[in-house]
Amino acid sequence: LRGEKISKLSSDCQVHPNQIGKWKKLAEEELAVLFADKRKKENYSQERIIDELYKTIGQRDVEISWLKKKYKLELPREINFGE
Repeated sequence: LRGEKISKLSSDCQVHPNQIGKWKKLAEEELAVLFADKRKKENYSQERIIDELYKTIGQRDVEISWLKKKYKLELPREINFGE
């Protein structure tokens, strides 16, 4: 891809120069994905899930503490069950 002129490549391969330009652009964009370390992607996805779970746990903690405060305010100190 590098060092060769597009016009020479197109004449050698009998392909339009625009097509070679499109292939080159596609190769430059996609080859990095092809040779990327998939373990990093898996680790990223696991970290993202863990972050979402911590966020959910934090939200639940806030909700529970709010419900505890509300519950204490609404209940009378002594509950009489007809005794």
